[in-house]
Amino acid sequence: MIAKTHFKINLGLNIVEKLENGYHALETVFYPVYNQRDIIEIVPSDHFVFEMKGADFQVEPDKNLCVKAYKLLEQKFKVAPVYMSLEKNIPSGAGIGGGSGDAATTLLMLNELFQLSLSKEQLIDFASQLGSDVPFFILNEPCFATGVGHIMTPISLDLSAYSIEMHYSDIHVSTADAYSWITPQKPKVSISEIIKMPIENWKELLVNDFEIEIFKRYPSLAAQKSLLYEKGAIYSAMSGSGSSIFGIFPK
Repeated sequence: MIAKTHFKINLGLNIVEKLENGYHALETVFYPVYNQRDIIEIVPSDHFVFEMKGADFQVEPDKNLCVKAYKLLEQKFKVAPVYMSLEKNIPSGAGIGGGSGDAATTLLMLNELFQLSLSKEQLIDFASQLGSDVPFFILNEPCFATGVGHIMTPISLDLSAYSIEMHYSDIHVSTADAYSWITPQKPKVSISEIIKMPIENWKELLVNDFEIEIFKRYPSLAAQKSLLYEKGAIYSAMSGSGSSIFGIFPK
């Protein structure tokens, strides 16, 4: 069994509150993008084997989200061993959820391969145990996200009339550092309202709170955003806590 994954971009990201547990409450819109796709192969095997190809980083297999997804279902349902291959094409640490998409796709594939008959709600529950944005890739539709990114409400948003151009950097922005640079504050206008406005209005209203402090420290990322506007982007922003920058262009 072979499947292709995808990634997401954040349309706006407001850090609204620091919670007592140390996490931050936020609001954002997750939007699925299919420009680049990882490839996952899973087949039955005599013993569990995991291979990763083309990755721009290396971690211990047990720390990979695909492996964690398999172990989660293996513990719950005693599923048989598999050979799993992950071919990476989506950059890591870019704020676009490449690893989260891999994890969600693994859950979907194992559900089908072993005929577990898990509902979407059950798959979302397992996905939430792997990461706050993994459930988005089970829903796989534009969502307004709140809480720590785990409370998702599907919204009506279609950008198929536009093209989305991604620009990646070899700069790695620590998520923990990015949050430490932010002073949470509630926005005057919620992203849920801004996203309903014409896309031409987004440039002035739809912001990513991480950009100010990250751009101070990494001016090349700010320059990349400016370059996308010079090329004719209707809207450009950093996704998540970076470091990828995207531009939305008319086709």
